[in-house]
Amino acid sequence: MSAPILVLLAHPELRHSRICRRLAQEARARPEVEVRDLYALWPDYVIDVEAEQRAVEAAARLVWLHPVQWYSMPALMKLWLDEVLLPGWAHGRGGRALQGKELWPVLSTGGHARDYRPGGRHGHDFADFLRPYERVAALCGMRWRAPMVLHGAASIDDAALAVHAREFVHRLTAPVPAGPRGD
Repeated sequence: MSAPILVLLAHPELRHSRICRRLAQEARARPEVEVRDLYALWPDYVIDVEAEQRAVEAAARLVWLHPVQWYSMPALMKLWLDEVLLPGWAHGRGGRALQGKELWPVLSTGGHARDYRPGGRHGHDFADFLRPYERVAALCGMRWRAPMVLHGAASIDDAALAVHAREFVHRLTAPVPAGPRGD
């Protein structure tokens, strides 16, 4: 299956997730979206690089859907980056496979927004933790789309989750703008 919107879902315990599980369910209901659950596809961490590259090539928008763990992405998502976004394919000499595609991180944190600021529990604005994501997009010639972040995932009530899911679907299915990469 190929779709103009590819959601790379990376949650190591999806059955226990209210947020990522709900957003993935909403995305799967859209015909223009393909959801690839990395932990279901590659539970042994042996990734079929060619299959993943084909899925990426078919998409105009890549969505990285995952919880933030230890100020970063889950382990299998990082391995996916290391193994799929190869020099000569995704970046570097001849690496143009991602040129002009949009990258949209959709993330959740257990901590509250107030915890992500200077003087807060985590000592930095949340945007500081996203610099590696932005640099991946720039290195690969992708257009960076401002992340959608849900803070306080552990304490969100059902009504707030429903609002978040509606906003996710609205943004997910918005037309992918044409144009140059966004550094």
